[in-house]
Amino acid sequence: MDIAKKFENASSGEVIKCIDMHTTGEPTRIVYAGFPQLHGTLLEKRDQAKNKHDNIRKRIMLEPRGHYDMYGAIIITDTELVQSGEAHIGTLFTHNGGFSTMCGHATIALGRFLVDTHDLTVFPKRNELKIDLKSQQVEVKIHAPCGLVRVTVPTSADGKESDPSRPVTFVSTPAYAAAIGLEVPIPENLRWPQLAGQDSITLDISYGGAFYALIDARELGFDGLSKVDLTSIGNVIKGLKAYLITQPDVVQALQHPEDQRLSFLYSIMVVDQSIGSRPPGVDGAETGLCFFAENQIDRSPTGSCVTARMALAHAKGIRPCNQFWAYNSLVSNHFDTGAFTASIVEEGIKIQGENGPERQAVVVRVEGQAYYTGALSFIVEKDDVTSESGFTMGGCAQWDI
Repeated sequence: MDIAKKFENASSGEVIKCIDMHTTGEPTRIVYAGFPQLHGTLLEKRDQAKNKHDNIRKRIMLEPRGHYDMYGAIIITDTELVQSGEAHIGTLFTHNGGFSTMCGHATIALGRFLVDTHDLTVFPKRNELKIDLKSQQVEVKIHAPCGLVRVTVPTSADGKESDPSRPVTFVSTPAYAAAIGLEVPIPENLRWPQLAGQDSITLDISYGGAFYALIDARELGFDGLSKVDLTSIGNVIKGLKAYLITQPDVVQALQHPEDQRLSFLYSIMVVDQSIGSRPPGVDGAETGLCFFAENQIDRSPTGSCVTARMALAHAKGIRPCNQFWAYNSLVSNHFDTGAFTASIVEEGIKIQGENGPERQAVVVRVEGQAYYTGALSFIVEKDDVTSESGFTMGGCAQWDI
C-alpha cells in the first residue's frame, strides 16, 4: 500500500499539516497548512472559523486525533496588521470549546516555529525578520485576535534557527484589572461541600488578552494547591463559571472598551500565593490552576493569565514596574522547571472605546520555554463519519442513541 497516495487522495478537504510543541507540558498544535482560507479582518476571520469551519477545529483538537485538553494555533498569513506592516504574521488560537483571543503558552511555541521555518508559503515574511547577531535574538510580531504581540526569540549564532536553551519572551497587549474584591453571592443550590456554610465568595477579574476570574483556592474552601483533587475542584469551577456569567457585576466587568468580541469570561484561575517553584532572579513565586474554555485544564502557568495577574497585582499596589515574579502551574511545580517569569515594563496606558469604560492598563513581559514534540498530517478517508468532526467521550452523555 502506498500510504503517501492515501494522503494525497484524502476525500474531505486538504491534508491538514501540523507541528506539535509543548510549553511546560501544555500542547500547542500549530496548523501551518490545509485550514480553509478565511477573509476580512482577523476578528472577522475568527468569526468565520467559528461559524463555518468548527467541524475542522473539532477534527484537529478532539478525538481521535487529539484529546479534551488539546490546544492549537492556526497560522494566518494575511491580516490587516500584516498588510499595514505592523505585524509579520497572524494567528488564531483554538481549544476544546472554540477560539480564544490570546494565549501566552502558544505564543511562546509559535515564536520558535516561525523562526525555524524557512518555507515562505508558511511564513511569507520570514526573510523580513531582523536578526540581532550580537544578542542572538530576533523579534517576531504576531497579530493575535486581541492585538499585536511582540515575541523575542533567541537564535543560533547565524540566526537561522531558534535556540531552545534560552527562553522566548513576549510583550503583551495592554492588560488591566477589571474588578477587584468583587463579592459574589452563591445560591444555596450551587454551594459545594467545601464552602462549609459560606454564602458568598470574593474574586477579582483581570484582562490579559482574555478575561480571567481569579479566586484564591482557600476562598473556594480548598486547602491550597499543594495537593489537589482535580475532579472535585473541576466540578466546582464548571458550575461556578456558568453562574458567574449570569451576574450583572461580572458581565459589566467583562466589557472590553474596544470590542464586544473580546468581552467574555475565558477562564477561572484558582491561585495559591503561598507555594511555587522559584527560578533564579525573581522576587517571589506563586501557583495557579487554570480552567478555561469547556473546563479544560492548562498544564502551563498560562501566559495570558500571567499578564492579567501582573496587571491585577499592579492595580492593588503590590507589583511595581520591573519587579520579576515567577508563576507556576502544577506541572512546573512537579518538575521544578517551566515557570513563567514576568515583569511590568510600561504603565499608565489608557484603553478607550465605545464598548466599555476607559481602563488604565500596563504592558507585561512574559518569558518561558517551548519544545517540539512531533509533526503530523491529518486526513479524512471516505465514509469516516466518526473522525470527520472529532468528538470527546466526555460528551457522550448528550448523545442521542
